[in-house]
Amino acid sequence: MNQATDLYPAELEASYRMGFTVGEHSAGHMRRILRMFLARWGLDRLADAAGLALTELVANVVRHVPGRRCTVLILREPYGLRVEVSDRVPGPLVAKAAGPLDEGGRGLALVEAVTDRWGVREGGDGKTVWFECDG
Repeated sequence: MNQATDLYPAELEASYRMGFTVGEHSAGHMRRILRMFLARWGLDRLADAAGLALTELVANVVRHVPGRRCTVLILREPYGLRVEVSDRVPGPLVAKAAGPLDEGGRGLALVEAVTDRWGVREGGDGKTVWFECDG
């Protein structure tokens, strides 16, 4: 079952957390939610870069996480925006370099290219891939 906080709170908080099962069209829904928050926070200029980075992280869940369950956290920070995508699959994030004819394998390179910072936090119960965009 998907879980999310209220999409239209009276006062838009500085964070939003959603736990859900992603599918082929989930990234589009996530981008719309992200854009709504960025607009309310006055950070519209981050929408394209953050939307692309979020799309890549959600696509990785669709491709690599059994059951496709994840949690997405969108945070308003003093410097701009932080987004985290967490899953419950233990073990390290394995990223391999894509060859010139490969159809995939460039997602994390795109995240690195369009964000100011990104990284991975690993724990015994899964991992979190995060990125930050300065506003």
